[in-house]
Amino acid sequence: MASVEEQNNSHCLLCNQRHLILLPTLYKLTRTSEMAPGVTTDVSGNMPPVKPNVFQKLSFQDRLLTPIVLIFMILGVVIGNFAPDVQSAFDTVRFKNVSVPIAVGLLVMMWPVLTKIQYECLPNLFSSRKIYIHLLISLLLNWIIGPLIMLALAWATLPDLPTYRTGVILVGLARCIAMVMIWNEIARGDREFCAVLVVINSVLQIVLYSPYAVLFLNIIGGGEGDGAIRVAYGDVAVSVLIYLGIPLVAGVITRYSVWYLTSRSFLYEKFLPWFSPLALIGLLYTIIVMFAYQGKNIVHNLGPVFRVFVPMILYFVVMWTSAFAFIFWLYKREKSPKSEDPVSSRSKSFTYDMAVVQAFTAGSNNFELAIAIAIATYGVGSDQALAATIGPLVEVPVLLALTWVALWLGGRIYQHDDGVEKNHSREHYSERAVDSERVDQEMKSGTHAQRDG
Repeated sequence: MASVEEQNNSHCLLCNQRHLILLPTLYKLTRTSEMAPGVTTDVSGNMPPVKPNVFQKLSFQDRLLTPIVLIFMILGVVIGNFAPDVQSAFDTVRFKNVSVPIAVGLLVMMWPVLTKIQYECLPNLFSSRKIYIHLLISLLLNWIIGPLIMLALAWATLPDLPTYRTGVILVGLARCIAMVMIWNEIARGDREFCAVLVVINSVLQIVLYSPYAVLFLNIIGGGEGDGAIRVAYGDVAVSVLIYLGIPLVAGVITRYSVWYLTSRSFLYEKFLPWFSPLALIGLLYTIIVMFAYQGKNIVHNLGPVFRVFVPMILYFVVMWTSAFAFIFWLYKREKSPKSEDPVSSRSKSFTYDMAVVQAFTAGSNNFELAIAIAIATYGVGSDQALAATIGPLVEVPVLLALTWVALWLGGRIYQHDDGVEKNHSREHYSERAVDSERVDQEMKSGTHAQRDG
């Protein structure tokens, strides 16, 4: 029999297990992944040896994301070089130093992402003790170690390019709240805790991004020297409130308005698959407009543009590897036979699925926010905005490759310790599957039973 806690949490477990969609086809992707022959999932977090084809698990849209971004960047450069009046056309109407057409694109690309977050599952998730352990680890990785590493890499690789260095640092300060859920899903990380970290990082960015920008750009980063442009706290704060606060409020209102007026199944199966492409459309629209602005500048500064790739690639690899290795080290300590009361796999805190969440959360960034802040603070034609725009071109292929690495490592270093643990995990999975199937049937019939124990 499933425990009382599992019954009470079945709604949110199913919510995260089957309906967490970041792109239109992710629901189908998840179901295919769960039902694929020869591929087994252990909810304890320990990863059995598997060799899935990660590329085939991606949707058609996900597979083409990197080349699409590259094509739109090239197209923008071509437009900027052969249509010299394009900048004045977009600058006709401005809002807070940003042209309205670009501001709309920045808001649109954030809105769907923040609509998909499952805010309703947070109370149940916070009843678990291990969430607080991982929250502490995530805060250290994301808000202390990560920005410092990006700052160090930016100075080490771009010491003579202060404006481009500023754009790179802005990317390092923006913690990921979007694509991380894609990578986590592909690498079979814990969906519930990933959703929690996404929500918390979303809120923290509204509070911390402005003071962090001032700290890392003006104080630690030496904003007064090398000709670097100083960033004003008020400008960044207003930009964060506009380009993160507005879509966050819009996302919450949209999610629960649709849910209330229709049904939960309609929200996940009909509305979100239709609504999600707006994020990609907003991103591509913003990229093509920005590169149209920067067309001539890019052609005459190819060297600095390609140098921006170096700190970003190093950052993604170093942060991901460090976070994954740290969680694995804690896992080895946790299951050590020296422990007087070794915990079961079911109650362990540092299993494979949690290593994936921490690694991809630490190793990826919210380039949408970084682009928005760079444009609002320095202007759409600035080197800072151009450097921030390089983010998605680098992040997508690098982190996609790291999902392969995660799955490969999961099948080799996260192994079951004995047959008893295996049987326990399979029994727990069966209980959850039965409970999820019952909730699914209730959803289809439109009668969600209220449980009190």
